[in-house]
Amino acid sequence: MKHIIKVLVLCFSSSLFAQQYIELPHETPSNVQWEGGEKEYFSDIWQTQVVTNVSIPTLEVFAPENPNGTSVIVAPGGGLYALSIESEGKQVAKWLAERGITAFVLKYRLVPTGTDGVQEITEEGATNPMQIMQRVAPVLPLSVQDGLNAIANVRSNAQKYALDPNKIGFMGFSAGGAVTMGVAYNYNEKNRPDFLVPVYPWTTAQPVQTVPKDAPPMLIICATDDPLGLAAGSIELYSSWLKENKTVGLHMYSKGGHGFGMKQQNLPSDDWIQRFYDWWEVEIN
Repeated sequence: MKHIIKVLVLCFSSSLFAQQYIELPHETPSNVQWEGGEKEYFSDIWQTQVVTNVSIPTLEVFAPENPNGTSVIVAPGGGLYALSIESEGKQVAKWLAERGITAFVLKYRLVPTGTDGVQEITEEGATNPMQIMQRVAPVLPLSVQDGLNAIANVRSNAQKYALDPNKIGFMGFSAGGAVTMGVAYNYNEKNRPDFLVPVYPWTTAQPVQTVPKDAPPMLIICATDDPLGLAAGSIELYSSWLKENKTVGLHMYSKGGHGFGMKQQNLPSDDWIQRFYDWWEVEIN
């Protein structure tokens, strides 16, 4: 009953901002097949609402009453087996929309899973971690393409949403951070992000690469005590942008763990999104 009430409250609060879903263009891959359709449920393992088995990429729009022209595409994390759709998605979008930033929550394509994708990645993580990487490998390029298509869609509809087509950001968490970096390394003129915010990015799935010549500004968020060991990759990512004299910032919290999103842990990392807003005001606004 407690879980049902929690879900109802989250759905009600999200509906105050959510206006529509946009299906993104995509091709059916020959090497990945989904069955059973997309699923959304409360995960007892992760103690949050999740979405799994995504085969059709979409954007959910969170439009503020008075848009300031900036937009952010938000890519939740979940190991590419799931999307932490509330803590790293809708709650982030709502916070941004309350401050005039138009937010788009991206459901990018995920590893095909059965009844409970969270249970699958949990069991494989404990018994066969290499299997996770094997299943992720053919899907991550699709997820990155979904991210690029999301930027192109927002830019082409900028006038409709009262947006500046040159102030489109991409923010991703964990696996969504891997998608963020895939976007950072593969854009063209039509789908180039104007700023990037990888939050504890999964750099083992998407390693640090050569910095593009016209690389956009970037703010990286992570915690030193990330149990997946992602602090080192975040520092390497920061250093790569810094070495090329690109605009970059890094907030590395001593504690925070992994997957904190909008969760409140009574730690300084709870305020990471305010630090993003401070950075945005100086570098982007």
